[in-house]
Amino acid sequence: MHRTEVVVTGLGAIAPLGADVASTWEALLAGASGIRGGVLRGHEDVRLPDTVAGTMAIDPAELLLPVQARRLDRSQQAAFIAAAEAWADAGTPEVDPDRLASAIGTGIGGIGTLLKEDDVLEAAGTRRVSPRTVPMLMPNAAAALISIEYGARAGAYTPVSACSSGAEAIALGARLIRAGEADVVIAGGAEAATTPITVASFAQAQALSRHTAEPASASRPFAADRSGFVLSEGAAVMVLESAEHASARGARVHAVLAGAGIAADAHHITAPAPDGSGQISAMRKALAQAGLAPERISHINAHATGTPVGDAAEARAIREVFGHATVTAPKAALGHLFGAAGAIEALIAVLSVEHGVIPPTRNLTEAGVGPDIDLDVVAERRDVPQEAVLSNSFGFGGQNVSLIVTGTRHHASRTASTTP
Repeated sequence: MHRTEVVVTGLGAIAPLGADVASTWEALLAGASGIRGGVLRGHEDVRLPDTVAGTMAIDPAELLLPVQARRLDRSQQAAFIAAAEAWADAGTPEVDPDRLASAIGTGIGGIGTLLKEDDVLEAAGTRRVSPRTVPMLMPNAAAALISIEYGARAGAYTPVSACSSGAEAIALGARLIRAGEADVVIAGGAEAATTPITVASFAQAQALSRHTAEPASASRPFAADRSGFVLSEGAAVMVLESAEHASARGARVHAVLAGAGIAADAHHITAPAPDGSGQISAMRKALAQAGLAPERISHINAHATGTPVGDAAEARAIREVFGHATVTAPKAALGHLFGAAGAIEALIAVLSVEHGVIPPTRNLTEAGVGPDIDLDVVAERRDVPQEAVLSNSFGFGGQNVSLIVTGTRHHASRTASTTP
């Protein structure tokens, strides 16, 4: 039976490591860090902890026309920029508007606008509040704006599933194409939530890294002395396309989105299921959809935020499905982009397959890998062909998403074997 294959034809990003895909990828492979100190200065009155964060490499407002920047929340600015790069990278495809959709996930949405306008309300009253406040704070605005910009009438979707939002948007995009509802989907995630209230809340939950003296070493996924995550911001977007549509227009294909698995823990609002059942289910669903045995996965792009409990739980789940697997953890360099994390890491998985390299995991040199992490954690880049890469994204609420990308040669052989 013929199965619709989904390919990746465009990539776009703005992140702590770079203002576009090329600079982000180059910095990641070089072992650089996008984590900076001195973030949120001027809030001594509320006794914020010393905050380090992965702020975007360039203010996204600088890449937009002034009138655009004023009308968009910072998270929307990032999404808009990443989508423009992805669309251009895809060759600005000609597609029936009724066959084009957008799907942009976010964990929080326009919280920066919400807080700013609430301050205006308290200080100056109702008449000084911007009439654009609601369009700038609503979580679905990025997907809607991208739909408007590119004329996407097949739907504008906004998965809001905490840290798995961006990955879920990509999975949803693939589903739309496989279901025959779209030929092309602009999919990804965006977040800009480094604000006093989010930092204070995560600090109170003891979720943030305590290694703040040296910002570049604060994020330590899988390390023996990991103590929490580092909040970051940015956006990543990819253009997904049916292989038939891409072939008909002669598009360059970066990789194949071969499988996506989604599962829920149904256990706790913040803690993962102790037995790893939801994470295991998501990974196995992705493998089944891709038609791959576990040993065919070249490496795993782990969710690995750097929390003691979360990293150990993911390591156990990976061991259950793959055994002693090879993994990398980009959050050591990028920090945790929250709702955009799954999108930027799926993009990294695509580049890993396309270029045949496993990016390094920073901050393992001194303390080493934790004794509760029985995995092959890549500390230095490895240049080796990658047949298939699995990328994990697990969010508060027990929402788990695993994506599998493969090279185009695997796609060709699979198409030949499944077409009658």
